[in-house]
Amino acid sequence: MKKFSVVIAGGGSTFTPGIVMMMLDNIDRFPMRELVLYDNDGDRQAVLGEALEILLKEQAPDLKFSYTTDPEEAFTDKDFCMAHIRVGKYEMREKDEKIPLRHGVIGQETCGPGGIAYGMRSITGMLEIIDHMETYSPDCWMLNYSNPAAIVAEACRVLRPNSKVLNICDMPVGTLRRMSQIIGKDPQDLEVRYFGLNHFGWWTSVKDKEGHEYLDQIRDYVAENGYLTQVEVDTQHMDQSWQETHKKAKDLLAVNPRYLPNTYLKYYLYPDYEVAHSDRNYTRANEVMNGREKEVFSAARNIIEKGTAVDGGFHIDSHASFIVDLARAIAFNTHERMLMIVENNGAIANFPDDAMVEVPCIVGNDGPEPLAQGKIPAFEQALMFQQVTVEKLVVEAYVEQSYQKLWQALTLSKTIPSAKVAKDILDDLIEDNKDYWPELH
Repeated sequence: MKKFSVVIAGGGSTFTPGIVMMMLDNIDRFPMRELVLYDNDGDRQAVLGEALEILLKEQAPDLKFSYTTDPEEAFTDKDFCMAHIRVGKYEMREKDEKIPLRHGVIGQETCGPGGIAYGMRSITGMLEIIDHMETYSPDCWMLNYSNPAAIVAEACRVLRPNSKVLNICDMPVGTLRRMSQIIGKDPQDLEVRYFGLNHFGWWTSVKDKEGHEYLDQIRDYVAENGYLTQVEVDTQHMDQSWQETHKKAKDLLAVNPRYLPNTYLKYYLYPDYEVAHSDRNYTRANEVMNGREKEVFSAARNIIEKGTAVDGGFHIDSHASFIVDLARAIAFNTHERMLMIVENNGAIANFPDDAMVEVPCIVGNDGPEPLAQGKIPAFEQALMFQQVTVEKLVVEAYVEQSYQKLWQALTLSKTIPSAKVAKDILDDLIEDNKDYWPELH
């Protein structure tokens, strides 16, 4: 069986150790000959790189491993690039969350003004990585799960339309794991129908391989409990703020009982509630910096100090096995069924063809083939059209360096109450993002 060469772009991410361990756990399904970490912050990456070098020598001594800040070294002779970059790191995420809150608007990493600010930063970083990949390994596939995935996917569609970039998100995977817990099934045995945009969609069917439909059973449970379950099924989404998010799904269902909602819809349907329950001085970014960030880097330094990764504190990110499933689908033409972010082209019959939508796809060695979801109801269609227009305006603003279009994007966002508030937030965001955004005119 062929062995693959992989580069992880964003090697200094707190998710990198869990993903590397998940890949080791699946090495029989997806054999690797080389793994390289790439990051433009060499000091940050070196801590994780040194610890992972110790771990890999103990657990996979035949796997060639390195970490670098040199694009040529990182991207030469690669089959897959797995991208999870965060332009501006947690320092900028904190600003994305706190600036809108100062104006009485939700502060969230991927939704509303915070997501737009992050998207404007991410486009430059993503294009740079795509260009490195295509320069040094033209046949390489990029598996992109960087946020905000909707804006990044639209930017790739517009600015790198022929690039081999696959856009995917872990959120539906995490929620499906919770659904499987509710009905006592293995998530691998469930097949879903779903339509929407990234972080903005609905499940219309959850069936097992025998064709039994569980939508009503799950809906009854969610109407009472949200997606909260008794078993810890998803270590990534277990913090208190995430527990509140899973619980809030019951209120989302109340608005639209037809389908099972993506949890991120709470930011669009209940923005006033979210602002009222936010701490303007201590946001999700602070939670992560004082939680996962400290834990992962502390574990890495502990491994380096001891010289062994035995009982080292790194944990397998098992829910990220979707990344291996996607790589396998491309490498071995497995025709895996997965939720992907793709150009619509009729998958949702009554929605624009050039919208980047999230729908089930069959994935083989030519990439994803979207499955038709038919026509969608007016309520969901209207919400989606408003949001996809926001995302398109953000990318147009980036390309044209247009202040006007970014103001329009913010004004159109369902999270912002007026054009005046949108302008006030935009002016603050420009000031804090001047090192990252194109200069707007």
